[in-house]
Amino acid sequence: MSNNNRTVWSSDSGDLRKKNQAISQAKSLPAQQQTAYLHRESGGRGGKIVSVVKNLVLTEDDLRALAKTLKQECGTGGTVKDGVIEIQGEHRQRMAEVLTRLGYKVKIAGG
Repeated sequence: MSNNNRTVWSSDSGDLRKKNQAISQAKSLPAQQQTAYLHRESGGRGGKIVSVVKNLVLTEDDLRALAKTLKQECGTGGTVKDGVIEIQGEHRQRMAEVLTRLGYKVKIAGG
């Protein structure tokens, strides 16, 4: 069989990978125009608690930079997943102080 007869699949939506790149290259809003929501989660982590920062409109690079700052201030590890910053442990109060100092409005949610 020759290579000229290979099947190619396409959809009406086009290449979805390009649309995801456009979303990730969006511009960041200034800190003064944003409210960071701090949550505590433990589900699916073997009972371990993580502090989560949600609802920020930041580029991937800005999100990683903010996560790095929060990790350094809290003295712990963390990551960025799906546009959300996860910091290991219960650090919402400390994170709220840091985010407020950086100009964000902060809401602490959950128990």
